[in-house]
Amino acid sequence: MAKLYFRHGAMNSGKSTGLLQVAYNYEERGQRVLLAKPGADTKGEGRIVSRLGVGREVDFVVPPGADLRALFAAHAAGDDPDALLEHVDVPPVACLLVDEAQFLDAAQVDDLFRIAVLDGVPVMAYGLRTDFRTRAFPGSARLLEIAHSLEELKTICRCGRKAVFNTRRSGDAFVFDGDQVAIEGADAWYESLCGACYLGESGGTLDR
Repeated sequence: MAKLYFRHGAMNSGKSTGLLQVAYNYEERGQRVLLAKPGADTKGEGRIVSRLGVGREVDFVVPPGADLRALFAAHAAGDDPDALLEHVDVPPVACLLVDEAQFLDAAQVDDLFRIAVLDGVPVMAYGLRTDFRTRAFPGSARLLEIAHSLEELKTICRCGRKAVFNTRRSGDAFVFDGDQVAIEGADAWYESLCGACYLGESGGTLDR
């Protein structure tokens, strides 16, 4: 039986790079993969962008509230009206790879599970576990509940210890209030910290 995998880690743990490497490995062996990302992730627009500088266009973007399984089925069959594969025989999909999966809603994560179990296609979802306030994203919470396999991708804090939390920064200041989703850019950037450094910056508070 195909499985749903959730590979999670703090910022800068190599999630997008790992996804792109998996896609390359499949395709090097002549197998077809589909890449997807939630529409909430506006960084790179329709591309998966790694901090190492490599990137790739996704096969489809998942809008908020969309039927993810139906989107997958259409693209797997080559029925995308904007794709050159329309009405052409296409090989089966060997794996679905989803970047920034924390931005999916719970129903869309359930669709990933159905794609794996009912459609027989392995699904590898990559994303953050918690936000800058240490609260779980809806997509991540559901993945932690139902994924067949959980794998933590590790990175280090500025002090050298293992980083587990994501902090939001505006300029040089740490920010602990605001919307859960703020894509990294001119007004916000993120730093991964260990528990001790996070508590040091937050004044000992874990959830505001």
